[in-house]
Amino acid sequence: MTFYVLSSQNATRAVGLLTSLLLLEGCQTVDQISRVGELPVITHIQDPTRTPDHQPVSMPMPSPTPSPQQPNSLWQAGARTFFKDQRASRVGDILTVLVQVDDKADISNTTVRNRTTSEKTGITGLFGYEKKLDSILPKSVDATNLVGISSKPSHTGVGTISRSEKINMKVAATVIQILPNGNFVISGRQEMRVNYEVREMLLQGIVRPEDISSANTIPYEKIAEGRFSYAGRGQLDDMQQPPYGQQVLNALSPF
Repeated sequence: MTFYVLSSQNATRAVGLLTSLLLLEGCQTVDQISRVGELPVITHIQDPTRTPDHQPVSMPMPSPTPSPQQPNSLWQAGARTFFKDQRASRVGDILTVLVQVDDKADISNTTVRNRTTSEKTGITGLFGYEKKLDSILPKSVDATNLVGISSKPSHTGVGTISRSEKINMKVAATVIQILPNGNFVISGRQEMRVNYEVREMLLQGIVRPEDISSANTIPYEKIAEGRFSYAGRGQLDDMQQPPYGQQVLNALSPF
């Protein structure tokens, strides 16, 4: 039986790691206990531009061109009609985003790597001193074949991805910024609580006013720099992810 003795430095590290894992697990347990029997909290309506992660969008813009002045004219530069356009056109206006995703992808990769290496080294002559090696080295040692190295590494990797997504929903978004070229930066958020689970739909992106239909809607494929998130939080989300301690161990484990 073999006994391993940890040095004081390694023991301190082990105790610190164990303490951190226990604290993480304890924080998660306390948070779960505090929410026993309560519904998931729905966030309050707030200004998207005042959230901590909000950053104003800056994109490459064309050089500005002055609008021609037409005195005594009922037609203003940039107007589309004499009647008011009901589509979103100003900061704070609302438009509807049509999210219709039906994607399917199948990817399969196979990698095979083999390599064979062999090398031998010996001493056939060393200024006449090679004969004295017989008195130093064991009798079974051949001076012409002192070192022999042979390696044959092999690696085989197989990866398969099969993904299918289908989402069909409508989300109202707000114009939060108008870029110098007239494009809109939009942001939308919806939350729906069903029993003890809250489903969240978040979207952000840049749209052209010309792509907004007369019904004040725009398809999601017309959104540039689109960011879409559809997730949930609650009892189902808690059960789907492993405990924090296990996640830390998985991140630190080299195997």
